[in-house]
Amino acid sequence: MSTSDATAAEAHPRFAEALRELGLDVEVRRFPEATRTAAEAAAAIGCELSEIVKSLIFEADGSPVLVLMDGSSRVDVERVRAELGAGKVKRAGADLVRETTGYAIGGVPPFGHRTKTRVLADRGLLDHGVVWAAAGTPHTVFPLDPTSLIGHAGGTVVDVREQSK
Repeated sequence: MSTSDATAAEAHPRFAEALRELGLDVEVRRFPEATRTAAEAAAAIGCELSEIVKSLIFEADGSPVLVLMDGSSRVDVERVRAELGAGKVKRAGADLVRETTGYAIGGVPPFGHRTKTRVLADRGLLDHGVVWAAAGTPHTVFPLDPTSLIGHAGGTVVDVREQSK
């Protein structure tokens, strides 16, 4: 088994297949403790909270939308609504997240989803040389430069983070 095959074996099978289809050779790291939250992931990896990518599903006028946000920031739902020109935007429930992505909350990767959705990526992700995202399970993560990550996710770079008061 090659290194990339061994690495992909750590990831969720759907995500491992997406890596193969994209021709991406990334190091998927598995942790015995959960990396379900951005804080847990940053502690396990030993990186800054802002270097974690949260893959969050929102519902915009009934349609799922993926928002990629750094781990130290919160999504401004009003800015997402304005960006999409939507009437109503809210956080998606666990069932819609699983139905849309094929993954459970806490393990949603930025790409390799069951369905194609619109993707918004907050500009703050570009502040880092490398970011870490979930690899399809609450125990696995992978590093990638943010430009590539956003590109593979099919994301549009926008400003949708909550601004400090």
